[in-house]
Amino acid sequence: MPANLPPEYFEVEKRYRQAKAPAERIEALEEMLAIIPKHKGTDKLRADFRRRLSKLKSQQQAKKATSRRDMGHRVDPEGAGQVVLVGPPNVGKSALVAALTNATPEVADFPHTTRIPTPGMMPFENIQVQLIDTPPMTREYMEPWLPDIIGRADMMMLVVDVTTDPVQHLDETLALLGEKRIAPLRLAYLYEGRQGWTFRPAIVLANKNDDASAEENLQIFKALLKDDWPVVAVSAKTGRNFELLKQTLFERLEIIRVYTKARGKTPEHNAPFVLKKGATVEDLAGKVHKEFVDKFKCAKVWGDGVYDGQMIQRDHVLQDGDVVELHM
Repeated sequence: MPANLPPEYFEVEKRYRQAKAPAERIEALEEMLAIIPKHKGTDKLRADFRRRLSKLKSQQQAKKATSRRDMGHRVDPEGAGQVVLVGPPNVGKSALVAALTNATPEVADFPHTTRIPTPGMMPFENIQVQLIDTPPMTREYMEPWLPDIIGRADMMMLVVDVTTDPVQHLDETLALLGEKRIAPLRLAYLYEGRQGWTFRPAIVLANKNDDASAEENLQIFKALLKDDWPVVAVSAKTGRNFELLKQTLFERLEIIRVYTKARGKTPEHNAPFVLKKGATVEDLAGKVHKEFVDKFKCAKVWGDGVYDGQMIQRDHVLQDGDVVELHM
C-alpha cells in the first residue's frame, strides 16, 4: 500500500467496498482519486482506480442505453384497459388488431411480420379498450422487451389458431411466459410462495374460426384443454363473434362505467368515468378532480340498487351505469 494516504481515504475505501450500486461505487472511486496524493508511490493505485472507474461508467452507460431502447417499446395505456395479444407466429394477432381497432399493423402469411408493439383502440359501446399487437413468441427467439409489455398490461389474450394444433400453441405460450415468471391469474395458486411472479387475467382467443367447418376443431380443442379455460372463438377474416369478444373483455377487465351530472342537468352518457369494480363515490371524486376528494360534502346517485336521487355516503360502492351528482 502506498505511503502518505490520509485517514479519510480509508473511510472512503471502506464505503467503496460496502457499496452495492454502481453509482455508489463510482462516487467512492472518484472521491478516493481526489483524496490520494499524487506521487510515484501512488501512480499504480491511481491507474488501477481509473481503470475500475472507466469500466463501471461504461457498464452504466450500456445499461442506460438498453433501458432507453426498452422504453422505446413501451406503450402508454389509454382507454378503459390495456389488453396485450400473445402467441406464436401466424395465429393472426395482427389481423385481429387490424380488424378490431383503428391500428394498421402489417399483416402477412409469413411469420415474424410484427417487430414492434402496435397499439389500437377497440370501441365497445361508449368506451374504448386498447389492444396491443406483439411479435410472436417462439422457443428460438423472443423480443427482450416483450415480457415487460405483457407484465404492464391489464390483461392477456392468448391467441391460438384453431385450425392448426391450438393445444400446442397454448402450451408453448404458457411455457415461454412461465420462463419469464408471468402466468395467467387463474393459475396463480400453482405458484403460491414463489417470489417475483407477475399474474394477469387471461382468456384464450381461438382465431380462424371462419365458418361452420372449424366448429369441429374448436370442440376438439376445448375437450383437450387441461383446465376449464375461458375460450372465445373468433374470425379475424369474417368478424365472427367480435361482439362476444368485446363483451367478454369488458367483463374480464372488471371495470364499470359511471356518469356524473351537475344539479338540474342531464348526464353525459358519451363520456363515462371508468373505474374498477368495487370503486366508491370517493374514488369517483378523485377521478373527477383530486381536489374533489376533500371538498365534496355529499352525493346523490341514480342507478340499480338505489332509488333515484338517493343521498349516499363516501364509501358507497358504485355499479356499472350509475349516475352520480357530487355536491360541494
